[in-house]
Amino acid sequence: MGISWVQVLVVVVLLVLLFGRGRISSLMGDVASGIKSFRSGMRDEETDGSVTPVIEPVIEPVPENEKKSKPKSKR
Repeated sequence: MGISWVQVLVVVVLLVLLFGRGRISSLMGDVASGIKSFRSGMRDEETDGSVTPVIEPVIEPVPENEKKSKPKSKR
């Protein structure tokens, strides 16, 4: 069961009555400017060409003579 156009129309009318036309349009303008800013930021990052290096830890094997021996238990 899908959403009919009547249900969408009722929701839109209720939103306009609750918030007013001016408040909704300013909110949509803020959302649009946020999307534009995000897209321009993504575009700038792509054209920058720099790649963030990934630093991986270096794990070296422990020599046999430096390995810890099990402590002797006291009884």
